Amino acid sequence: MAFAMTSVGPTVGSLAGRSIRTPQQQQVRSKIVAKAARAGNWFPGKEGPEWLKGEMPGDFGFDPFQLGKDPAALKWYQQAELQNGRWAMLGTAGVLLPEVLHNLGTGGPAAAQPWFSAGAGDYGTPASTLFAIQLFLMSWVEFRRLQDMKQPGSTNQDPIFSNNKLPDGNEPGYPGGIFDPLGYAKGDLASLKLKEIKNARLAMLAYAGFIVQHITTGTTPLKNLSDHLADPWTNNVVLNELGRAGY
Repeated sequence: MAFAMTSVGPTVGSLAGRSIRTPQQQQVRSKIVAKAARAGNWFPGKEGPEWLKGEMPGDFGFDPFQLGKDPAALKWYQQAELQNGRWAMLGTAGVLLPEVLHNLGTGGPAAAQPWFSAGAGDYGTPASTLFAIQLFLMSWVEFRRLQDMKQPGSTNQDPIFSNNKLPDGNEPGYPGGIFDPLGYAKGDLASLKLKEIKNARLAMLAYAGFIVQHITTGTTPLKNLSDHLADPWTNNVVLNELGRAGY
């Protein structure tokens, strides 16, 4: 019995010793746990990759394919996500708003045109002409944006209207100046950047969902929503896919 008590005593004591921490030790541990489970980590308690340091807006440490391991590529992907997200937000609004107006009995012929057939509408100009104009304008804008990425601030001065100049020290992708007419950048800019990229990512997923919905049901998002709310057990993603497959 003495042997048992002797052998067990130090073990229990050591376990107790490890479980009792001084306030300083507990504070250090809390900081470590908080760092591991920070808001910038997509999986609480998991360390993100070393090349994602939480410095970019919306950096949640998620890069399963290691696309951002190359610093130059990471810079490019950041801008690509931001620009595509902004277009997706505009596109999502452009899909939903005309349908809302049409359902309210307003908006005219343009609102009556579903988003997936809008390209076939009559806009008073041949589609080839519109395409050429868009190609020229978008090429000009994208070239200027690429130049600003390579040399930040190099495109701040308007080459045509000399009175227009963007603020010095702005970041690529966040020009400010005339692109911020309401002066949002004067407030909590970091919070606004985070909100923008979150909404941008949501909009990209939403637009992809609109495409899949149309392929599956052949109709519009709000019509799909109303059909689902009217009969959710019949109109849902599972039965829609089975119906499309011929079951």
